[in-house]
Amino acid sequence: METITPALMTDQYELTMISAALRDGTADRACVFEVFARRLPTGRRYGVVAGTARLIELIREFRFEAGDIEFLKSAGIVNETTAKWLAGYRFTGDIEGYAEGELFFPGSPILTVSGGFAECVVLETLILSVLNHDCAIAAAAARMVTAARGRPIIEMGSRRTHEHAAVAAARAAYLAGFASTSNLAAGRAYGIPTTGTSAHAFTLLHDDEPAAFASQVAALGKNTTLLVDTYDISQGIRNAIAVAGPDLRAVRIDSGDLSVLAGHSRELLDSLGATETKIIVSGDMDEYSIATLAAEPVDIYGAGTAVVTGSGAPTASLVYKLVEVDGRPVVKRSENKATVGGRKTAIRRHKPTGTATEEIIYSQGVPDHQTNDRMLQRSWIADGEVQDSPSLQESRDHLRQNLISIPWEGLKLSAGDPAIPVVIVPTA
Repeated sequence: METITPALMTDQYELTMISAALRDGTADRACVFEVFARRLPTGRRYGVVAGTARLIELIREFRFEAGDIEFLKSAGIVNETTAKWLAGYRFTGDIEGYAEGELFFPGSPILTVSGGFAECVVLETLILSVLNHDCAIAAAAARMVTAARGRPIIEMGSRRTHEHAAVAAARAAYLAGFASTSNLAAGRAYGIPTTGTSAHAFTLLHDDEPAAFASQVAALGKNTTLLVDTYDISQGIRNAIAVAGPDLRAVRIDSGDLSVLAGHSRELLDSLGATETKIIVSGDMDEYSIATLAAEPVDIYGAGTAVVTGSGAPTASLVYKLVEVDGRPVVKRSENKATVGGRKTAIRRHKPTGTATEEIIYSQGVPDHQTNDRMLQRSWIADGEVQDSPSLQESRDHLRQNLISIPWEGLKLSAGDPAIPVVIVPTA
C-alpha cells in the first residue's frame, strides 16, 4: 500500500463542505474552531493534554500531493476548483491551546484554530485523531503513575495496538510519567529510555531453564532481567540466581496472583542473598491492579494493553466545533450537544499555597486576573508559522506539577466530580 500523507487523512465530508464553500464564496470567512470535551470518560476526574506537539508537526507537513489530488479527482470527490485549492493548501492561520501536560476538564478549550473556514475545517479529522488518541493514553497513564506511588512503570503495549499508534502511545505514556518503553521507534524518535527482557519463547527454545538463563546472561551480562515464571516461579528464581549470582539486576513475573507471588519471591531472593535484585511484575496491569500491589514488594511495573487502549477509555471524546464567524459568536443548540459561542480564554485559579481551586473560561471576554491565576493557552502556530514549543521532558515536568496542584480528592481512582470546577463566563 502507498504511503498515506497526513492530508489524505481528511474525511470526505470536510471536502464536501470546502467544495460548497468555494462555490458560494464563504471559504475564506474568518472563523474560530475549538477543541474541547463535553464530559470526561466515566470514572475520570481530569483529562491530560497530550499529542499537541506531534499534531503541530503533522500540520506543518500537511500537503495534498499530486497523487492525492489525482485520486480525489478520479473518484469524483472533488471538482477542478477544489482540486486546485487543495494543491496549493498551506495553513496560514493561528493555533493556540493548552500546553502538553496540562490538565483539562469539561469545556476546557484545549485547542483554538483560527483562519479561513476552509483552511481550518480541512484539519478537523487530523486534529481529533491525534488528540483523542494521545490524550486518552496520557490520562490512563497518569492514573497508573499515581497508583504506582513513585515506582517506575515500563510501557510495553506495542503488540496490542496499531504499529503507528504504538509509537504515539509510548510518547504519551512517557509524558504522563512512565519511566521507559519497550518500543524502539519511540526511543529513536523521542529520546525515551528503552528497556526490555526476553519472552517465554526464549526459555522454551532451550533444553531447560538454566540453559536459557545462562545464554541471556552470557550475551547481556548480569544487568538484565530474567523471566522466571515459564514453569515454576520458585524454581525459576533459584535457577536465575544460580546462573547469574546474587547481583542479578531483576526478575520478572508475568502471571499468577501477583500479590502473593511478589511477597514469596522477595523472601526467596533475600534468602538466596539477592537482596538488591528487583522484582518486575507485568500481565494486564492497569491503575487498579497497580494500586492493589501498593503494599507488596514490587519494584517496577510493566503495563501493556491497558495503557495503549486508554484503560477503558480509548478516546478522550474531544470535539472540534465552530464557535465564531467574522467575530460573531455562533452556537449549536442540539439537545445534549449545545455549544458556547465565541473564542474562549481560560485561566486556572489557585490558592496562595498553589492548590488549584477552579478553571474559569471567558467567552469573548477579558479575564479578571487575580494574583494566583495562571493563563492556560499558548501560541503553537502564528500566521502559519510554527512557534517554539516545550520539550517532551518539559511537558512531562509540567504534568507532574499539575497533578501536585489539584486537590488530593482529584487523584482518586474512584468515580467522582472533576478535580476542580469549571466556570464558563458567557459573552456579555
